[in-house]
Amino acid sequence: MNIQFRILRFVTRSNWILLLVACIAGGIIAKLSFALGILAGGLIVTVNFHFMYRSLRKNLTPPPHLSSAKSVFAKHYLRFVSSIIVIYILISKNYVDPGGLLIGLSVVVMSIFMASLSELKKILFEEAI
Repeated sequence: MNIQFRILRFVTRSNWILLLVACIAGGIIAKLSFALGILAGGLIVTVNFHFMYRSLRKNLTPPPHLSSAKSVFAKHYLRFVSSIIVIYILISKNYVDPGGLLIGLSVVVMSIFMASLSELKKILFEEAI
């Protein structure tokens, strides 16, 4: 299997696993609004990651579609602005704890970091053999 597809599969699966573990840990360790912040942030970033993947896959795989780079950027900025609005509402109305939200928003970054370490380990141990 191609390394890019392996990393993508690892990241998409570990996003949900990390989100579940972080929510459970946040619910046990802290108050409910902290766990809800983790859940909300994780959902925001995971859904954005999924839509970004679909948009890029649609526009970059052969045969190339007629959508321009402007439409790809417009969709990206629309997702970005809508995420900012949702985050603003969640924090300003005190629905969630900002610390939990920050942890939730870091789920995809943690997944990508873990995938990179996993692939690096595979490459280093293949060379050692």
